Amino acid sequence: MKSFYTFLMTYRQPKEVDAITKFANHAFLDHSFPKQSVDYDELSRYLEMNVDYLESMSVFDEAWDIYMQSEEGLW
Repeated sequence: MKSFYTFLMTYRQPKEVDAITKFANHAFLDHSFPKQSVDYDELSRYLEMNVDYLESMSVFDEAWDIYMQSEEGLW
């Protein structure tokens, strides 16, 4: 299973076209982001306690849902 960070980086774009792209671009610049994590609770705690670039936790939840769907296709 690839990490959430690795998945999120597929959304990086020079032009921030939506909230997930903006999230990905900021996470790329966040050197403390838990890059190896595949754990929802660890990631959500980190985001809630340490970042100000996420406009809403619903953006993370939406990205997490897409991540989980993409990982299910690999099994």
